[in-house]
Amino acid sequence: MIINSGSAARRSSGWPWRRGLVGLLTTVAVLAAGLALDGGVARAQRAPSPEPTGLSAEVLSLACAPDLTYDLPTAPLRVTGSQDSAVRGSFTQGDLVVINAGTDDGIDVGQEFFTRRAVPIMRGNVSRDNPATIRTSGWIRVYAVDDELSLATVTFGCGAIELSDYLEPFVLPDIPEVSIARPVAQRDNYGLVIGGSDNRTIFGRGDYFVVDRGSNHGIRAGAQFVVYRDKREADTFLVELGEAVAVEVGPAVSTLQVTVSRDAFVSGDYVALRK
Repeated sequence: MIINSGSAARRSSGWPWRRGLVGLLTTVAVLAAGLALDGGVARAQRAPSPEPTGLSAEVLSLACAPDLTYDLPTAPLRVTGSQDSAVRGSFTQGDLVVINAGTDDGIDVGQEFFTRRAVPIMRGNVSRDNPATIRTSGWIRVYAVDDELSLATVTFGCGAIELSDYLEPFVLPDIPEVSIARPVAQRDNYGLVIGGSDNRTIFGRGDYFVVDRGSNHGIRAGAQFVVYRDKREADTFLVELGEAVAVEVGPAVSTLQVTVSRDAFVSGDYVALRK
């Protein structure tokens, strides 16, 4: 029985199968049982059905919210393949995936990781002029480990998990506290709506989007914003579109959730902090 690592780099370099990989499968009885025969045809291996997360819809939604980066993430841990009999490029809840690290890298059974990928707004290198939205595709739990590779179960999918998605430690988000007070919106320091997951550019109530303001600009989790549009007409006011609240805050960027939408928000609209 062979694990297909899905790693082109390992195959092209003539990487030999390790005895440890055989041990990985033979020591996990349920994986062997996963090749149950159905009419004489072996089905692809699957992990035990994932249990319900037990998390509220609000927490699940926030865990899947987008982020933004001006630098390409250099996380070394990646999804490199699957345990299906056919080559696959995307995975969903309940699938077994291979990750390119094992006990030699400190990986242990039961560890959980977010799976994420960076999507540049435009083609080319990620930079200050060409940021990338961070798509959280889901999270996984390590199921079995070898010295240099591991198998993990897709616990939850925010969308499709894809080959080469990178891993980051799984930490549940905190739901921010939002004050019932509604201060006047500042109108001398507008932030800009940049985008959402997979470079989404239009947003309505409940959706998440990223702005170019963070803790360096006095933003904190739970901060309230008014969203405006400049129609670029002479001698007119900005148009108030709705409201949003900061749910995740970094030094230079923040993720906001739409709370009130009188019209759709789009990339390029402005946000003003209530303060």
